[in-house]
Amino acid sequence: QVLLVESGGGLVQAGYSLRLSCAAAGVTFSTYAVGWFRPALGREREFVAALSRSGSITTYADSVKGRFTISRDNGKNTVHLQMNSLKPEDTDVYYCAATYKLRYTTQSGQYDYWGQGTQVTVSS
Repeated sequence: QVLLVESGGGLVQAGYSLRLSCAAAGVTFSTYAVGWFRPALGREREFVAALSRSGSITTYADSVKGRFTISRDNGKNTVHLQMNSLKPEDTDVYYCAATYKLRYTTQSGQYDYWGQGTQVTVSS
């Protein structure tokens, strides 16, 4: 059983930063590809960022490129999403997801395990 727990969400003003964390229990997280998603209004989970198993490949949605950074802390079995220069349109619930079956993916349907989400609210 893979358990993912997100943390780090909160309320910040535009331009400020937050760091989200996704901690895994029950598995060695470094062997999983990990992604972050948010349920954009009226749409299925929108891709935000992805990290390959090895950590050598990272990909970002155009809307967050240059502002967000996904990284892995193998010692803590955790993946982080550093979010800088936050904008009001970044307001959403952020979910981390993991899969062992693929080396890397940006497709939400290909992830097997999901966390419960953490709320990020950015005020203008």
